[in-house]
Amino acid sequence: MERFFRFFEGFADPFASDGPGRPQSGGLAFIRHYAGQMKRPFLVMLALGGLTALVEAALFVFVGWIVDMMNASAPETLFSDNMVTLLAMAGLVAILRAIIAVATAVTEEQVIVPGFFNMVRWQAHKSITRQDVSFFDDEMAGRVAAKVWQGGQAAGDFMISLLQIIWFIVVFIATSLIVIAGLDWRMLVPVLFWLALVGAIARYTIPRIRQMGRETAEAGSVVSGRMVDGYSNIRTVKLYGAEGANDEFVKRAWDEFLAKIRRFTRWIATMRIAFQCVSSVMLVIIAGLALWLYTKRHLSAGEVTVVLALCLRLNLLLGRLLGLLNGLFRNFGTVQNSAALIAKQPQIVDRPDAVEMSTSRGGVAFRNIHFAYASSKAIIDGLTLDIPPGQRLGIVGKSGAGKSTLMNLLLRFHDLQSGTIEIDGIDIAGVTQHSLRSQMGIVTQDTALLHRSIRDNIAYGRRSASDDAVIRAAKRAKAHDFIVDLQDVKGRRAYETHVGERGVKLSGGQRQRIALARVFLKDAPILLLDEATSSLDSEVEAAIQEHLEELMEGKTVIAIAHRLSTIAHLERLIVVEDGAIVEDGNHKTLLKKGGRYAKLWERQSGGFLNG
Repeated sequence: MERFFRFFEGFADPFASDGPGRPQSGGLAFIRHYAGQMKRPFLVMLALGGLTALVEAALFVFVGWIVDMMNASAPETLFSDNMVTLLAMAGLVAILRAIIAVATAVTEEQVIVPGFFNMVRWQAHKSITRQDVSFFDDEMAGRVAAKVWQGGQAAGDFMISLLQIIWFIVVFIATSLIVIAGLDWRMLVPVLFWLALVGAIARYTIPRIRQMGRETAEAGSVVSGRMVDGYSNIRTVKLYGAEGANDEFVKRAWDEFLAKIRRFTRWIATMRIAFQCVSSVMLVIIAGLALWLYTKRHLSAGEVTVVLALCLRLNLLLGRLLGLLNGLFRNFGTVQNSAALIAKQPQIVDRPDAVEMSTSRGGVAFRNIHFAYASSKAIIDGLTLDIPPGQRLGIVGKSGAGKSTLMNLLLRFHDLQSGTIEIDGIDIAGVTQHSLRSQMGIVTQDTALLHRSIRDNIAYGRRSASDDAVIRAAKRAKAHDFIVDLQDVKGRRAYETHVGERGVKLSGGQRQRIALARVFLKDAPILLLDEATSSLDSEVEAAIQEHLEELMEGKTVIAIAHRLSTIAHLERLIVVEDGAIVEDGNHKTLLKKGGRYAKLWERQSGGFLNG
């Protein structure tokens, strides 16, 4: 049996393709983007849904035939008089109906659910991870993850409901109308009027339900995002005894969600009530007309049975359809809500003719660059700076002066308003982002690790590295000694220890040493240090400094530090203020000038590094 299921599971690999680019933001366009990649399974489902409806309609016709056979034959000759017809009906019900049911089950459960659902999620995940850094600055991580996951679920549920249930109902209705018209055209009139009334109810209520479904999905994602935000920062919540305040923050979003969903369900209830009232009256009218035609000998007893059975089944299916609209439009609303996020176009994209940046010498040049964040004044205004290959440059300045912005622009986390940034004379806007960042190693003050093993974290910039290379890098970063003593709750030890979300199980100094080990291993030609040793105590910092000197050998270094003692030994220092260079020189030269650098130095006690 397992081999049977595996055969069908092989028809839809969710990871087989990256898809035809980024989807469009509209709900239907979003679904078409993904469904078009699995046309065959959905066409099979469409065909099976139609066949199922035809067989189900045939069952009611068979009941009418059997009633007429019973009226026309004596009990003892019923089988002999109708053997061929009865065997044909038995074969259709026992064999064909079973085959269709099996094919439908495996297509939905073994192909669509594992294949399509997860293809949407996987490709949506890849679209999200290709977004700009600024995208994640504006969005809650939990909200984004919820939309990626729920978008795949909702898109799959919508397609299954559309093709398996709604399509079945449409085919059944069409077949029933044909059968009823074939019995007596007069029976068709009240049935069509009934369907027209149901259509009018749907036309009035569905647009409102669809809009409210979208609003409900958005409100639900806000609740999810706020909950995850609290979970991710639970230490801060508990540190300030703010559990109640956090609950209130989540509850405000929850209240909004409840208000939206109550409006949504009111319209669903209104639609169902209107349908039941209309259907109850129309069933009485249809039954009365059928019996009247029977009394006039225009319909046989079997034909009346067929008409009434089909109409009762139609009533159940239409009621089910309207009941399904709750889930259908909730799913469509979720799809629309997810599509607006997943389909969002990144602002930082590679040019069509972008080239790969190969190994570089590491010369960096900022040419009259201008940059401002959205709706804010210029952070960098006309800055020009040449950093020759192999030079070690320290950047000094007050908070908000533009120091970290320079690094982010070099990494192309943002695009310039004007000017160029070059590496070895090549405009970085003309190379692929991946190849650009592969030329740089970076350690920042706020070191966040991935919730994976320490080995994976160190090898993240060079995933093909051997275990020996990882250990050597950890030793150079003075991290090996504490790593070998680590163990997590699942018993994983040393380099296999998992570090918790954002590395929360390690101290700040330990996280920074892991980050340093990662840079040692990557061994890129340009080294960026943004408060790289700020979380280390003086003893460990002094021990690592020797290895940093080794790492810097032959590399272009750009270092930012508020503690001037950590960069005073560098061959060149610049002071940045309001996005412009106001002083440029080495430590001794800048002290002699008695300017901004000298004043900053006077406020600090100095350190273990000598100029």
